Amino acid sequence: MIRIMYADDLLREYKLADSMFLNRSAQFKARLNWSVTENDSGWEIDSYDALNPLYIVWENPDGRHGGSLRLLPTTGRTMTNEHFLELTDGVRISSPLIWECTRFCLAPTASVGVAAALLATGVEIGLRFGLEQAVGVISATNLPLYRRFGSMPDIIGTSGEGRQKICVGL
Repeated sequence: MIRIMYADDLLREYKLADSMFLNRSAQFKARLNWSVTENDSGWEIDSYDALNPLYIVWENPDGRHGGSLRLLPTTGRTMTNEHFLELTDGVRISSPLIWECTRFCLAPTASVGVAAALLATGVEIGLRFGLEQAVGVISATNLPLYRRFGSMPDIIGTSGEGRQKICVGL
């Protein structure tokens, strides 16, 4: 089941939040070997999670995380503008019509269709909020997934190679 919730609401549902942040750690730190931080509970959580972002979360029947992504307006703080400006040639992406989508994460046991459901819900949210575009920091290993769903972003810039290659896509 798809859940759309702000961080304040997510953190009130411990089982869902715990499994989401643990899955993020498994994906970004363990599998992709990104330089991300974990808290004492093993959660991959960063300063952007403290900004009360909007999450799209697939909740499995057992109440655990199956997949998720995080949305933030680009008129405020974003990863793209604070950590990845070299991938946008120094251009800050800031518009009320563009939101940042980051931390796209699938649980290791995610069922077929979870990724598509998350992306479709992202499009629906964009339409509801009157957005025109989304920007995101993407692992290049996920680009075939976007292509398969017909939602291939325009790549603005890339850095790294192999499994460490990341992109900023619009």
